[in-house]
Amino acid sequence: MNEGCSVKPLSVPMFQHVADVLAAEMAQVDATEMAQMLGCSLPLAMENCERYRAWGIAEKMPAIMAYNGQAYKHLKAATLSPEALDYAGSHLWITCFLYGLLRPMDAIAPYRMEHTVVLEATGDRPMNQFWRDRLTDVLIHSVKADDGILLHLSTTEYEHLFDWKRVKREVTVIKPVFYARNKRGDLQVQAVWAKACRGAMVRFVLENRITDPEMLTAFTHEGFFYNPEGPAVAPKSATRFIFTQ
Repeated sequence: MNEGCSVKPLSVPMFQHVADVLAAEMAQVDATEMAQMLGCSLPLAMENCERYRAWGIAEKMPAIMAYNGQAYKHLKAATLSPEALDYAGSHLWITCFLYGLLRPMDAIAPYRMEHTVVLEATGDRPMNQFWRDRLTDVLIHSVKADDGILLHLSTTEYEHLFDWKRVKREVTVIKPVFYARNKRGDLQVQAVWAKACRGAMVRFVLENRITDPEMLTAFTHEGFFYNPEGPAVAPKSATRFIFTQ
């Protein structure tokens, strides 16, 4: 995560009270157990023990600028125009295992959380199962209140935060797929490129205030372009947009 980003004004996350309860329990965990829970090294575990223990006094950051993974590096949120950020405020949800769902300018503290973490506060269920009943209606209702179309640019693991079969049944889900060339010249989905393109597509949507899915076909990034034919292995679905390199 990035730290020290002081862009304002900030909003309060919808599930701040839930995140506070989860963080309070995480603050009681020692470094060895933290490393096991988060599947990380002991130094990283110690850092996150300190983060959770300082939860109440931590400097808050806007969610859209708080993360520094591959997708966010290509989103380049800090350089988005004010108009794009304003558009994001009413159209973009950020999925999160600790806060559930976040709007871009929601204030969040630094943290690390995994979907497999089980706490007393989650009813001894993994984090993704814990959130499912809380988030499914929120996502569906917000999509229906807009135009009924969900552009899914998160990784597949975050689908488990929702009753995904119900989401796909009640709204139209568009899930772009990105195929890169491997060393042999064959097209295949490669995680690094897929994440980069997802972040870049979020930026493209926000900067251009996209409302019509067909406008996504103009997206290009690092040699990727819309290819409706795609490779033979590409899913043949009207709700998926295929991009190849």
